[in-house]
Amino acid sequence: MSTEKRIAIVGCGALGTILGAYLTKHGCDVEMIDNYKAHVDAMNEKGASVVGTANFTVPVKAKLPEEMTGIYDIVFLLTKQTANDIVLTNLLPHLDENSVVCTLQNGAPEPFVAQYVGDKRTVGGATIWSATFEEPGVSRLTQDLSNTEYLFEIGEIDGQITPRIKEIAAILELMGRPTKITDSLMASRWGKLVNNACVSGMSAVCGATFGEVLDHPISRACVSYIGREVKRCANAEGYTLAPIAGKFPLDSLELTDKAMFEENQAMFVTMYSIVKGGKASMLQDLEKGLVTEVRMINGYVSDTGKKHNIPTPFNDMVVEIVSRIEAGEIPYSMDNLKYFDRAWFDLGPEE
Repeated sequence: MSTEKRIAIVGCGALGTILGAYLTKHGCDVEMIDNYKAHVDAMNEKGASVVGTANFTVPVKAKLPEEMTGIYDIVFLLTKQTANDIVLTNLLPHLDENSVVCTLQNGAPEPFVAQYVGDKRTVGGATIWSATFEEPGVSRLTQDLSNTEYLFEIGEIDGQITPRIKEIAAILELMGRPTKITDSLMASRWGKLVNNACVSGMSAVCGATFGEVLDHPISRACVSYIGREVKRCANAEGYTLAPIAGKFPLDSLELTDKAMFEENQAMFVTMYSIVKGGKASMLQDLEKGLVTEVRMINGYVSDTGKKHNIPTPFNDMVVEIVSRIEAGEIPYSMDNLKYFDRAWFDLGPEE
């Protein structure tokens, strides 16, 4: 399948590079936009290379943001939310009334994106796969895509199943697996926050892989408690969390007793069993000395908690610790688990 639509992928880190490589490989007219000049140059000179659970290189068109020209029909937005003010301002001249911006960013960015480009031009969704950036021109796919029921979950903000959302789904399916179209995008976004805030948040706090986070009893417990706060805030906003990837029900996030706590712990271990070596994008940013999206992820939960008078001590602490790491005050380390007050651990673990 190919498409005559003019497509831009804005933000070609690990996920954007791999998505662009797949779409280009299948005949789409794609421009890969990124502000990392060495990466742009490498992709133009040598192509975009995917390594890991897939292995191929494809010639691509890569540009710096200031090199964008003309109007794009579809824009896949994969920049960090921390850059949205600048990115969206620069993007506006390259959109017309029929353009669509599909944000695949972490957190729940659709309302912010819509403030810039308008509700009618905004759709969104989540990526259900993982990757890491290796070097300019090269990204590593860290997940076996054949083990994933679907790779993206996308939808319209108002929940309608429109021709354009079906078209975008078909384009994303060029990665070789189905795309799920949801009629409850924001509920799905909160479901994705379970991953972003819980295991990814603790990966950044501890400077650890997903597997290392879930192998340690204290960090694993923090994952569950963060998830309970996410669920309470989502419910307060009027959303019911759908199963993650269609197969991981989130009822156990209630943590009503120790049995449910243990069930929830086991769910996270199973969920991440195929990506144990992966690192959160927030940790990758810390390793590069960059500002993370923690305020748009765990901070989004904290802000929602304040709105509804729901305590969120675990998400609050993730924001505090990661902010201190960003400021150079403390390192990312398992030693940071000492900052989580053990009085908060009402269901375990026993130390």
